[in-house]
Amino acid sequence: MPPKPERLNLAQKLAYGAGDFGPAVTANLLVFFWLPFLTDAAGLAAGAAGSILAISKIWDAINDPIVGVLTDRTRSRWGRRRPWILLGAIPFGFTFFAQWLVPFAGNAGAAFWYYLAMALLFNSLYTAVNLPYTALTPELTDDYDERTGLSKFRFAFSIGGSLLSGVTFPLILAAFPTRPAFGNALGAGIWAVLAVLPLFWCFFGTRERFATPASERLPLARQLRIALANRPYLDVVGIYLCSWFAVQLIATVVPYYVRYWMNLPDSWLAATIFAIQGTALAMLFVWSALSARLGKKRVFYLGTGFFLLAMLGLMLLSPGQAVWMLVLAVVAGVGVSTVYLIPWSMLPDVIDLDELQTGERREGVFYALLVLLQKVCLAASLLLVGQLLEAAGFDGKAAVQPDSALVVLRLVIGPIPAAAAALGLWFAWRYPITRERHRQILEALAARRPAA
Repeated sequence: MPPKPERLNLAQKLAYGAGDFGPAVTANLLVFFWLPFLTDAAGLAAGAAGSILAISKIWDAINDPIVGVLTDRTRSRWGRRRPWILLGAIPFGFTFFAQWLVPFAGNAGAAFWYYLAMALLFNSLYTAVNLPYTALTPELTDDYDERTGLSKFRFAFSIGGSLLSGVTFPLILAAFPTRPAFGNALGAGIWAVLAVLPLFWCFFGTRERFATPASERLPLARQLRIALANRPYLDVVGIYLCSWFAVQLIATVVPYYVRYWMNLPDSWLAATIFAIQGTALAMLFVWSALSARLGKKRVFYLGTGFFLLAMLGLMLLSPGQAVWMLVLAVVAGVGVSTVYLIPWSMLPDVIDLDELQTGERREGVFYALLVLLQKVCLAASLLLVGQLLEAAGFDGKAAVQPDSALVVLRLVIGPIPAAAAALGLWFAWRYPITRERHRQILEALAARRPAA
C-alpha cells in the first residue's frame, strides 16, 4: 500500500465537528418544541400541526437525493461539498428564525399555510447545508478508526448544541410566561445566530483531502438502485432507521410526557433534556474508545440494551417520580450516544466497498438516502404523535388531559420505540464489515487507483 496520508490534527477535527452544531441545534429545537409551539402558542390543532411537520419532512426527504447527486457533480476550487456549506449558511439561519414568529394570531387557516411554507423553505436549506457536510467524512480520512474519531467530534458538537439549546430554550420560555410568542421568537433568534457561525468555522477549517473518481453522470433513479443493491448499506440503513425512529418518538413526546403525565413544570423538562443529552455527550468518548477494542457492532449492542431499559422504565413511572425520571433519562443517554456514533461511522466503510465493486465514488447518493430515511422517520414520528394525541382527545389549552391521552403518552415513551430499537439490533447482527474486512477493501482500492 502507498504511505498513509497524514492524520487529521485537532484543529481540523474541531472544525469538522463544528459543522454539525447548527443543524443539530435547529433540528433539536424543532423536534422538542415546535409541535408544542404550534399547538400552544400559534393556536393550531394538534392534527394540523402534526401534518405541517410531516409534510415538510416528506419534502425534506425528497430533496435529499437531488442535493446528494448535485454535490457529487460539483467542481470548484473549494471542493465538492464545502461551497454548499458556505453559501447556504445565512439563509439557513434566517428561515429557521421565521418559523417561530406568530404573524397570523387568531387566523388558523393563514397560520397553517405560513408555517407550512416556512417549514418547506427551511428544510430545503437544511438539506443544502447539512447533506454536503455529512458527506465530507470519507473525503477527510480513509482510516477505519479515525472515521469513528471524526464521528466522535461531530456528535460532540451535535449533542453539545442539542444539550445547550434544549436546556436554555425552555428557560427563556419560562422567563416570559404571559408572552409565549415573544419568548419563542427571542429564543429562536438567539439560536439562529449561534447555529450559523460554526458553519463558517467548518468551511474555513477543513479541506477535502482525497481526489476521488468523478461520479458517473447516471440518472438519479439508477444511482439509487445501485446504492440499494449494496447489502451492507441496507444493513446500516436498517440500523439507523429503526434506532433513530425510536429516538425521535421519545424526543417528540417528552415535553408532553413531563408536563401532562409526570405533572412537572418546564424546569424539569430542561433537566430531563440535560440528563439525556449530557450523558450522551459524555458517553461518546467512552463508546469511541470501546469501539476501537470491541468493534462497532458490539458497541451498538451494548448501547441499545441501555436504551431499551430506559424506555420500558419510563413507561412504568407514576406521576411525580421526578428523581427516577432523571435516572432513566441518564440511562437513555448512555444508549442514545451509540445511535449517533455507530451508524455514521459505518457508512464511510460501506462507500469504500461500493467503490471497490463499481469503480465510482457516490458519497452524496449514499448519504442522501440515509438522511432521507432519517427525515422520513422524523416525519413519521411527528405525524404519529400528533394524530394519536388528537384521536385521544388531547387539548393543548387544557391543564389536565383525558386518560386516553395519558395512555398514548406512555405508549409512545415506551413500548412503541422499544420495538423499533429491538429491530435495529437484527440489522446490526447482519452487518458484515469488520476492521479486517475494511483493511482488505482499502488494500484492493490502493492497488487499483494508481492503475486508474
